[in-house]
Amino acid sequence: MKDTAKHQGLRNQLVSVLHQKGITDKNVLEAIKIIPRHLFLNSSFADYAYQDKAFPIAAGQTISQPYTVAFQSQLLEIKKGHKVLEIGTGSGYQTAVLCLMGAQVFSVERQKELFKQTSALLPKLGIRPKHLSFGDGYKGLPGYAPFDSIIVTAGAPIIPQPLMAQLKIGGRLVIPLGEDVQIMTLLIRINETQFEKHEFGEFRFVPLLEDKN
Repeated sequence: MKDTAKHQGLRNQLVSVLHQKGITDKNVLEAIKIIPRHLFLNSSFADYAYQDKAFPIAAGQTISQPYTVAFQSQLLEIKKGHKVLEIGTGSGYQTAVLCLMGAQVFSVERQKELFKQTSALLPKLGIRPKHLSFGDGYKGLPGYAPFDSIIVTAGAPIIPQPLMAQLKIGGRLVIPLGEDVQIMTLLIRINETQFEKHEFGEFRFVPLLEDKN
């Protein structure tokens, strides 16, 4: 697993592209500048890793476009030490970005193949989330709640009620809502019963799968 000066140069270019597209959070940009995205991809895509594009990974899933990762991360407004629940560990790239931003990351992945791959990869890269689990993202992780922020990295038809319940008052939940095309949605918890909702345009994600067992 090599990370070369060429890779670093390509990451610098990617950061410039993201900044031009409106990503201004310095912690987000710094994390993307540091993390070797090519190591999260199938080797056949490695030469394209620093293009602003999504690519297929195992289990019929994708590694999100860097702009999408950056956009969701920026919406979270992470401060060092924040407890963040990530629904959909996937390749682990978004997990890595959150960790490098100083978050304590608790992540759930429903695909066993991806869970195994990512659990092995992240420690090799020196990235240590607080907790990785294999399970149903719709249920969140009630045993570790409440969370300062929750990020959902797959398209959801609805906002799962358990996730809303696990968010701290003042906390931020970022979720792509919709079936074929998703609207990036931010919920801010105002009090026990009220949430403030903001929408940020169309994105495309693989669907968030519920465990029917």
